Amino acid sequence: MTQPGVLQIPSMKGRCSDAEWQARIDLAACYRLVDLYGMSDMMANHISSHVPGEKGAFLINPYGMMYEEITASSLIKVDQDGNILSKPDFGELDYGINKAGYVIHSAVHAARPDVACVIHTHSWASMAVSSLECGLLPLTQTAMRFLKIGYHDYQGVVLNTEEQASLLADLGDREAVIFRNHGALVVGRSVGEAFNWMHRLELACRAQIGAMSCNTLLRAVPQQVLEETWNNYQPGTRRPYGLMEWPALLRKLDRMDPGFSD
Repeated sequence: MTQPGVLQIPSMKGRCSDAEWQARIDLAACYRLVDLYGMSDMMANHISSHVPGEKGAFLINPYGMMYEEITASSLIKVDQDGNILSKPDFGELDYGINKAGYVIHSAVHAARPDVACVIHTHSWASMAVSSLECGLLPLTQTAMRFLKIGYHDYQGVVLNTEEQASLLADLGDREAVIFRNHGALVVGRSVGEAFNWMHRLELACRAQIGAMSCNTLLRAVPQQVLEETWNNYQPGTRRPYGLMEWPALLRKLDRMDPGFSD
């Protein structure tokens, strides 16, 4: 029975490897979770995942679908040059990819082979912090995780590949960068890790906006404590992010709407 309001997209499961299909499920779940936790912007922005075993190939959303309706089969596989390698039959909608998403995500995947997933958002909190001269302040323990966060100056809508070099320089080997007057971007060695970084960055931004809105003095933390706390969040001192949370988040989605894995 056809469900009203749900796009009928043929399954891509038989048209890809087992590894790609799992990547599709995880990425679709990430789209749903970003929306669920209030970080989506209708059909704008992008989350991408590399395709295991296929150098240079990555998955990204079809431009025109809402985050809440992304499924494993609806994702489009592209190469580093923006060529579409495979996509489902969208019928008369014939969705493609958004150029701004390709310019940003292809650059990061090409330059950072350690990165499996890239998340870019325009949430209200990250946009607010991106507009502050002070940037993200280490006001909370969660924010201290981003003590070394990068900053990328606004150069207009990211449509020109010439901006890729400066974007990559500002990201460096970090997990997160704030796009000034724009939003935020995080990367992860897995989809679950990337979502963990973005969720925490969003919380840090919301907490800062809340604290600054109180019009009172902000409590500073000594620099030595900030550095020690930041170090406690680094890969060499703890387990990878997302290992514990991701299976639980997938169960959460299964309880709400298992259609993301179709």
